[in-house]
Amino acid sequence: MNKNHWLAAGLIAAVVTAVLFSAGCTATNAESAETQATAVAFIGDLSASATASGQLLPQREAVLTASTAARVTEVTVRLGDVVLAGDLLVQLDTADLQFDLANAEQSLALAQARLTDLQTPASAADIASAEAALASAQAQLDDLLAGPSDTEIALGEASIASAQAQLNASVADLNSSQGSVTQSQITAAEANLLAAQQQLDRAVEVNEENPNEANHQARLQAEQAVANAQAQLDALQSGPSVSAAQSSVAAANARVEGSQIDLDSTLSGASAAEIANAEAAVAQQNANLTNLLDGPTAEEIRAAEAEVTQAELTLADAQEALADAAIVAPFAGVVTAVYVAEGEIASGPVVELVDRRSLQVVLSVDEVDIGSFALGQPAIVTLEAWPESEFDSEIVAIAPSASDASSALVTYDVHLAYQADDLPTLIGLTADANLITAQREDVLLVPNAVITPDRAAGKYYVDVQQSDGSFRQVEVSIGLRDGENTQITAGLAEGDVLRLVTSQPTENFSGPGPFGG
Repeated sequence: MNKNHWLAAGLIAAVVTAVLFSAGCTATNAESAETQATAVAFIGDLSASATASGQLLPQREAVLTASTAARVTEVTVRLGDVVLAGDLLVQLDTADLQFDLANAEQSLALAQARLTDLQTPASAADIASAEAALASAQAQLDDLLAGPSDTEIALGEASIASAQAQLNASVADLNSSQGSVTQSQITAAEANLLAAQQQLDRAVEVNEENPNEANHQARLQAEQAVANAQAQLDALQSGPSVSAAQSSVAAANARVEGSQIDLDSTLSGASAAEIANAEAAVAQQNANLTNLLDGPTAEEIRAAEAEVTQAELTLADAQEALADAAIVAPFAGVVTAVYVAEGEIASGPVVELVDRRSLQVVLSVDEVDIGSFALGQPAIVTLEAWPESEFDSEIVAIAPSASDASSALVTYDVHLAYQADDLPTLIGLTADANLITAQREDVLLVPNAVITPDRAAGKYYVDVQQSDGSFRQVEVSIGLRDGENTQITAGLAEGDVLRLVTSQPTENFSGPGPFGG
């Protein structure tokens, strides 16, 4: 009995459930038919966008360096200073550079003068001078080859005779000097000294007994007389002075010997070396005259021109080095680093400078998305430092090569114009950009919610309302889409009524467009 009771109860419950389900389905279908949501295909504009991040970077910057090691004499800027093109930033010492410049200018002047001399024809005076020099050299050679003349021999012999006469006179003077002092002269000098001494003794005694001016002067005169007598005696006792006479004899003897040598050389004639030197002198003077008459050769002109060119290059280098000692701003910008101070030795970077007018937003875009970007595409940019401020921009450049070839992730730099002049500009700020990657005007559009995708077949369908109110599934071709609408390229016409598909997540199908549409 209990088993039959439970079976009956289950049967009754199943019947009731079936009736209730059937009634619910009927009510739902009726309500769906009455409240079915639809949309209409329409003509409009559509654009697709993409977002990317990057940095605010200058496209023109400079690291200014000292071309040669030199002492810093002046630093005119500090970090953050705004400068104009041509402003002096750092001045280096120029003392050595100015000296090098002066030397280079002098070398160039000399080289130009040599070239001018070569290119200038010889004057009549130059030719006459060269001819005279050649004639003189030839005459000297002829004299050497001809041997001594009678006149030259006579002159040599006369020179010897004159020197010998002078020697004889000097010897006579020496002999006379040596015998000029006698014993009687010495005895008389001794007596004169004794008398003078006695006279002095008497003057001293008188002056002591009766000192006055007259006696004092008499004493002084007596002392001078004694000194004179003593000097005369000493001179006689030392003998006569023969040093001058001896020197005169030696000089006269040397003249005799020199004159004899000259005569011997004249009689022997010119040596082979003297003749060779004279012949070389003639050849040299002849070559000089020939060069004046013929003018310079092409090789000489080219060599002189090469010297001038080299001197000009050296001068240009010296001028450039002197100019480089004044390190100036190559463009208007902001000083981002100063590496030296006055008095230091600069060798390498001294100042870094960026051009604020060249700031651009540089995005790093993956290679799978780079095809959606093109020059001139508009963009809206915000800086993370000021997220509430937006400014319009556009793509001004796309890098032709990957930014980092060694990285496994291939990216390309996309450059956007920076036009937010009202915001403080700091190099390296992070920027976010929203770019319009594609745009269509006056195309057929439908809401994304009316499209049913068949992922396996790669096809898309919509339900089109018929005249009797029913819906027929139609295959369509799609184009660009954004977050709300999709472009229909085939399968529909403007005004078609379409059923919204609410039973599936329409946002999961993807259509053409960057970053997955």
